[in-house]
Amino acid sequence: MTPFIVLVVSTLVFRGLGAVGLELLAAWQDAARYALAVMFLFTGTTHFTRMRTDYVRMVPRVFPYPGLVVDLSGALEIIGAIGLLVPSVAKWAGLGLVLLLVGLFSANFNAVQNNVDFRGRPPTPLWLRLPAQFAYVGVALWTTQL
Repeated sequence: MTPFIVLVVSTLVFRGLGAVGLELLAAWQDAARYALAVMFLFTGTTHFTRMRTDYVRMVPRVFPYPGLVVDLSGALEIIGAIGLLVPSVAKWAGLGLVLLLVGLFSANFNAVQNNVDFRGRPPTPLWLRLPAQFAYVGVALWTTQL
């Protein structure tokens, strides 16, 4: 649930900066879009850390080359995060991230079904994970006006 906390805290910090005069973050929608970018930069970079092994174990066995899946998804999260910050491509980045979230949910589902630990802890239960996924999708849709 760390990504959700990153999203919420970043949104509040960015909106606070907007409230004290940073025009770029003056609207909730913009503050949340920047926060979503922070969240995806955070999650994307973790695909290339010690946590990579845990991500690889989360990939359903039906997918060949799980390491490649992890590398590609991490890179796409980082690219999408950067895209959210570029107004001319933010809408496309948002759409790509929504599709990525939908596609990657199978890894979260697989982790729960097969009790795959993540950083030594049990996987986030689906009753908590699914609403978080809906929140990420909703914020992406709202902030990029899809």
